Amino acid sequence: MHADLALALSLADAADAIAMASFGSPSLGVRLKSDRSPVSDADEATERMIRERLAHERPHDGVAGEEFGTSGAAERRWIVDPIDGTKNYVRGVPVFASLLALEERGRVTIGVVSAPALARRWWAAAGEGAFCNGRAIHVSRVASLDAAFLSMTTFPRLARQCARVRDFGDFWAHMLVAEGAIDIAVDLEVAAWDMAAVQLIVEEAGGRFTDLRGDARYDGGSGVSTNGVLHDAALEHLR
Repeated sequence: MHADLALALSLADAADAIAMASFGSPSLGVRLKSDRSPVSDADEATERMIRERLAHERPHDGVAGEEFGTSGAAERRWIVDPIDGTKNYVRGVPVFASLLALEERGRVTIGVVSAPALARRWWAAAGEGAFCNGRAIHVSRVASLDAAFLSMTTFPRLARQCARVRDFGDFWAHMLVAEGAIDIAVDLEVAAWDMAAVQLIVEEAGGRFTDLRGDARYDGGSGVSTNGVLHDAALEHLR
């Protein structure tokens, strides 16, 4: 296994342990950040652990994290969302995950999404395919919007074109696209650390990922994952 992927999976193991130790605990500390979004003690503990491990095992790499910002070199950097779905996590809803990505010279080469309460972990390395719990995954082959399953927060024009609409929330919808369980996932407002690992996993599963403008970038402020076949048609209805 690629050394960086092995490290990312090891970090995910440790992140899972921290998250699950406090999941559902009435003593979990939670506060509001300046943007009014919640952050828990587990979010901060997880990101601290990841930063400490990386400082020891990859001392020359940079880190960009949701809770503690960006530090270190930009040529190789780890992009971290310690708990994606904090609102779910603090309410005891099991849809949350730790997201880790390694970016090298502007290209994401490793992506891990680990959802311990769902007993699911997705990962990919550039050029090596995408996996869930060790099983290779691939996007669907649905070829028309009128047969497509869509997950999004709200966008009625596109929703009217699709057979079924659900909002699975956060990372999960994009991972379901990668698995072929649904065909389109749309997030209208996301941060870079929400989508860096997601983009690689979807693409390595044979899908396509862009922002709403159609640019294949994880830091465009929005995220659209599809099986590839439906992408242009989906974007047309999102504009």
